[in-house]
Amino acid sequence: ITSDWRPVQLKEGVFYKDVIEFTDGTVKEVKTSKKEGVLPALVLDSLSEGGQVLVFVNTRKSTVSLANKLSAFVEKSLSDEEKKLLQKHAEQIISSTQEVIPLSEKLAYCVEKGVAFHHAGLSSEQRRMVEDCFKQRLLKCIVATPTLAAGVNIPARRVIIRDLWRYDPNFGMQPIPVLEYKQQAGRAGRPRYDSYGEAVVVARNLEQKKRIIESYLLAEPEPIFSKLGVESALRIHLLSAIVSNFVFDRESIFSFMESTFYAYQSDVGFLRDEIENVLSFLEKYGFIETYDGRFQATLFGSKTSSLYIDPVTALQLRRALENTMVREVSPFAFLQAVCSTPDLRSIYIRQGDDWVEESLDRFRHTLLLPAPSSADEEYEWFLGDYKTAMLLEDWINEVSEAKLSSRYGVGPGDIHVIVETAEWLLHAMRELARIYRFEVVSDLTDLVLRVRHGCKKELLNLISLRGVGRVRARVLYNAGFTTVSSLHGVSVDTLARIPGIGVRVASSIK
Repeated sequence: ITSDWRPVQLKEGVFYKDVIEFTDGTVKEVKTSKKEGVLPALVLDSLSEGGQVLVFVNTRKSTVSLANKLSAFVEKSLSDEEKKLLQKHAEQIISSTQEVIPLSEKLAYCVEKGVAFHHAGLSSEQRRMVEDCFKQRLLKCIVATPTLAAGVNIPARRVIIRDLWRYDPNFGMQPIPVLEYKQQAGRAGRPRYDSYGEAVVVARNLEQKKRIIESYLLAEPEPIFSKLGVESALRIHLLSAIVSNFVFDRESIFSFMESTFYAYQSDVGFLRDEIENVLSFLEKYGFIETYDGRFQATLFGSKTSSLYIDPVTALQLRRALENTMVREVSPFAFLQAVCSTPDLRSIYIRQGDDWVEESLDRFRHTLLLPAPSSADEEYEWFLGDYKTAMLLEDWINEVSEAKLSSRYGVGPGDIHVIVETAEWLLHAMRELARIYRFEVVSDLTDLVLRVRHGCKKELLNLISLRGVGRVRARVLYNAGFTTVSSLHGVSVDTLARIPGIGVRVASSIK
């Protein structure tokens, strides 16, 4: 099935030497100056015609620096009313997190001037606020990484694509796929506001201009391939099909799989080999059993499927739990175990992160899963997992988000994704501990709550209060109110005088 329908006409072009040359044969002159530069000129040109602009760049750092640069130009195009409204939105961005962090302050500064940056390092609340503000036509320009192009419906009159290359840690700078370019270009054109949208790529020289037209503007997107071909996906879905009794023997499995998009794209013989490999894995490690040629899920397999985790994750968590019987376990050991699973995306090791390896050397003997040797090719990945566990340990020890962002090189959005995933996997680990009767269920229950709220164990009682997060819970604890029961009989006025509490929170507590 193919369709090229769009609600608004799309014009794709290349900007070079003060001219946008579109593939439909039309041209548009946009004068630039040394003072403005190319990107500010292209943005201001669209704003002068009542448009809004999305600019795509290839790194988070570039979104921040370019948004900051553009804000000085865009601010001049704002009305007094728009400036007042944007100031309120900027204040809301600052107050959207319990702890003020530099990234939030930078975003608020740009928003106040009619520009924003958008990337996965922002919290989900901050990204939503930026998107809503753009839809209300208060923000005139967003500078974003390509994640904004996939699945977020915020079209603009003009889309400017600055970067067609992206850094790959294994291969260096690589051209982006045509499909990714088309996703970005497809954001151009606002239904109800525009009769057409413009997607403009910036070329630095004539040779590059020709390559851009041939390789991107006039090129067809790459074919889409089924994700079922990824072994982890096949493990998850095959186990789920067996657990639900949707399939029960090899014949029914092959019949079902041969009706999938993956089978349509693959060699049937190769598909059968892949299925046999996965079935062998599931049976070897106790996820399924075979009786007279029929497959049946074990309790371990059923629980793994109901927890929506990769069977490899379940296997690693079970191995970690088995090691709790022979050693004393710290919260960090549990955190490191879940961070070593394929279901949690770890943060990268950066140059200068020697402190991570130093910590590993000190605490290697306390881990529930063995660390590879430094000569092993998996060692650097393991260090990334270990670093992620260190972030989580700092989080549950109430280190501020600002310090976490600085130390680990991540944004609040990254922190929250890691926290949510770790909470889910610790919950899964606890449920596996229940079925095998390991004596760590209560420890894992406390740790799930600590990860959810980012606090020490002593605050778990206070954190149950409405409107009280880890910051306010710590304030109350330090003021002598160490449990919910210790607040009984205390007046609203007394609580409101505690810094960071106030009348509204004090009233909700009482």
